[in-house]
Amino acid sequence: MKSLFFIIFLSITFYNAQGLKNFSTPKGYTKIAESKGDLDKDGKDEVVLIFNTDQKASASTDYPEFKDYKRVFYILKNVDNSLKVWKENSTVLFSSGMGFYPEENTPPGISIKNNALTISQTFNTNSRHTQNYSHTFRYQNGDFFLIGSHDQFEDTCDFSFLNEINFSTGKVIVDKEYSSCDDETKAPDPSHKEFTHKMKTLIKMNDFTIGKHRFRIPGSTDDFIF
Repeated sequence: MKSLFFIIFLSITFYNAQGLKNFSTPKGYTKIAESKGDLDKDGKDEVVLIFNTDQKASASTDYPEFKDYKRVFYILKNVDNSLKVWKENSTVLFSSGMGFYPEENTPPGISIKNNALTISQTFNTNSRHTQNYSHTFRYQNGDFFLIGSHDQFEDTCDFSFLNEINFSTGKVIVDKEYSSCDDETKAPDPSHKEFTHKMKTLIKMNDFTIGKHRFRIPGSTDDFIF
């Protein structure tokens, strides 16, 4: 019976792949990251590409020589040795000019593990603060859904804050560690909280923008923002 379901799954996947459009790099786009891996458990690797587009995200007056471009990524299927557009997204990625030192930003990271896609982004929010985001998506029920969020906000020497959630299990970690740049200043006590928060429905990839979703942390006046 399992073999029959698998054959039906492959048949549907193959049929859907036939309706996908061919991919070619849009004129004026610059590729900044690439990764390969199996995202739909069909035994074949998909290709994920991230581009700086030729569309300006903002006009920088402080650094007019630095161009701030919108970014987009594509998830491509290999069908008969031809790359087809399976998914296109521009809501998950920050623009190239994000942060305090945009010229020093590293390109977004892509990893594919256990049939899930993780997009990582790092930038400075000022001369001392670093923001690290990682978001994980899995293909299920005909679309890509957010299943994990990792948010690490760090100061050079004063603090390190972690907000992490696994949407599949509902496990949430909120961790705050403190130190001091000044040996004479006592750092606040650290705090660590773990709890379960189950979402009624998972968020689709194209409905997700970083920082636009939140829920209240139990026993606190603070929100968990992701």
